Amino acid sequence: QVQLVESGGGLVQTGGSLRLSCAVSGRTFSMNAMGWFRQAPGQEREFVAGISWSGGHAFYGDSVKGRFTISRDNVKNTVTLQMNSLKPEDSAVYYCAVDLNSYGIPLRPNDYDYWGQGTQVTVSS
Repeated sequence: QVQLVESGGGLVQTGGSLRLSCAVSGRTFSMNAMGWFRQAPGQEREFVAGISWSGGHAFYGDSVKGRFTISRDNVKNTVTLQMNSLKPEDSAVYYCAVDLNSYGIPLRPNDYDYWGQGTQVTVSS
């Protein structure tokens, strides 16, 4: 079992920044890639960013490229999403997830094995 707890969400104005963190506990030695997804009301869960086990490779959704940065610390078992230049369309519940089995950085929610409970990000216009 792996447990994930997100933190750092909140309300911010357009153009502002937020830093989301995800603390991982449990069977952390089995972890592979980690990812951030988001889901707005009435919409499907969307891939935001993913990072390889080593942290050497990262991949971003088109809507956040150049604004968001994902990083991980395998000693502290944390993954972080730095979000800059936020827009109202970035408003959503943000989830971190861990993959135990895939090769590379999965992009689909179904490829991830464990999820956090989510943290709300609201960007006001």
